[in-house]
Amino acid sequence: MKTTTPILALILSLSTTFPAPADEHKSNFDAAAGAAPKGWTAGVTGKGDAMWTVEKDESAPTKPNILKQQGVADYALLLKDAPAVQNGFVEVKGKALSGKKDQAIGVVWRARDFNNYYVCRANALEGNIVLYKSVNGKRSALDIVGRKGGYGVEAAVPPQQWHTLRVEFAGDTFKVIWNGKEIFKVKDGTFGDSGKTGLWTKADSVTAFDNFSCGAADVPKK
Repeated sequence: MKTTTPILALILSLSTTFPAPADEHKSNFDAAAGAAPKGWTAGVTGKGDAMWTVEKDESAPTKPNILKQQGVADYALLLKDAPAVQNGFVEVKGKALSGKKDQAIGVVWRARDFNNYYVCRANALEGNIVLYKSVNGKRSALDIVGRKGGYGVEAAVPPQQWHTLRVEFAGDTFKVIWNGKEIFKVKDGTFGDSGKTGLWTKADSVTAFDNFSCGAADVPKK
């Protein structure tokens, strides 16, 4: 009868402890410029009009094109048609270009529609990062783990520069990573099912996006 060596036992225990590798889907927006990207659907929360277009940009992290949102709306969204993701991640490179009321770089996950979703956004005017939920079109900021109240966290979000915003989500826990550094966690159970991922801006933000990715990962059983 074969016995399990200590090393093999350790490997087996690790395989049941950590999530499986993410099933990653990438979008670099390098198709033909001049229109919204295929496989995505634009919409708004509240009033206004979204205007998402693929454009050439010499500063693009992945040349030659970027995705730009320059419509004016309460909240402008662009949701990826597939896949639906329950547990996994969403990530994008974003650059705030202009905006008198707002300069927002946002990612969305577990979206049921344009009124019900989670969103995390970085704001170049306010110099902070906040995670919200939108329920029936009403947005509310969520408390950070280990802290009651407050409004997100202060962070350097200089305009005209590319930044990386990533959110990893598993169950009711969301981890926010800004330019490669984890900055806070949030717990909330409002939307627990699979949903769409996507991009988000606010008000008169003119924002550039590139290197969008999302993916699903299994959550280990405790």
